[in-house]
Amino acid sequence: MSEAAATDSPTSSSPSGARAGAWVWLALGVACVSMAATVMMWQRLSWTQQELARRAGEVAVQSRETRDEVKQSTIEIQNLQAKLTLAEVKLAEVVLQRTQMEELLLSLSRSRDDNLVLDLEASVRLAYQQADFSGSPQPLIAALQAVSQRIERASQPRLNPVLRAVDRDLEKLQAAAMSDMPSLLQRLDASAQRIEFLPLANGAPPAVATDAAGPTAGSESQPMWMRWWNDALTQARALVRVSRIDRPEASVLAPDQAYFLRGNIRLLVLNARVGILSRQAAVARADIQRTLNLLQRFFDQNHGDVQALQTTLTEVLNGLGELGLHRPDDTLTALATAAAGR
Repeated sequence: MSEAAATDSPTSSSPSGARAGAWVWLALGVACVSMAATVMMWQRLSWTQQELARRAGEVAVQSRETRDEVKQSTIEIQNLQAKLTLAEVKLAEVVLQRTQMEELLLSLSRSRDDNLVLDLEASVRLAYQQADFSGSPQPLIAALQAVSQRIERASQPRLNPVLRAVDRDLEKLQAAAMSDMPSLLQRLDASAQRIEFLPLANGAPPAVATDAAGPTAGSESQPMWMRWWNDALTQARALVRVSRIDRPEASVLAPDQAYFLRGNIRLLVLNARVGILSRQAAVARADIQRTLNLLQRFFDQNHGDVQALQTTLTEVLNGLGELGLHRPDDTLTALATAAAGR
């Protein structure tokens, strides 16, 4: 029985042993696999650690480089900020200087324009005084033409009203040349020639020119003694003359004084003529008035020639009313407006 048991024992235990061995090998395989996996995991972990260490080193290097770059960038930003601040300061200075320069240029431009306006006004006033003193409008016309040229060269729009005013005054001055001046001058010339033949008050009439051809046919028919008698009677009548004395100063004129009186009156008429030509209305008016006074005092007021001459001189005196010099009020007003800046 024991042998049978012994004999049955290996048989019955061999499957269990096989299974146990299989488990052992399985366990060994699993262990090997686990070990291999562990080794592989260890290797992978080591590689990962190395990689992490390497990357950490790279990151540290990059971090240091980044910090350096950030630091450099910060420095550069600070430098740029300082430069920008300096540039802004300089720009502000440039803007301020430009503003001051523009204001200065504008001030200079306004000052130049104002000086131009004042200079033009002074030149016009001075030319008017010269024209008024000389009686000729030529200085004023020349001054207004110069003003027009200077305004055109200045090219200032605000002076355009002045230019139009100058044109109006020039037209008035050029149109002021009296159309009846030749008639007045002709009347004065005729008056100067007629003075020689006017009869004086309470005086002998001026000698009348005799015919240079000799005695007339009627005188030749008279006897010689009759002609002598008529000549003697005429001379006797010339020695004594009875007349009414209304102005005593006219009765005491000697022949040489009468000659100088006529010469002075003729000079007054000629001076009036010169005054009309030079547009000195006051001078011409005063000379004509003195002539009328002398005619009234020393010449026969009942004589037709004296009355006609007085009428002619009175008409000339009345015709001098428009002889006055035109005042450039339009130009002066426009210049005053431009100077005021309106």
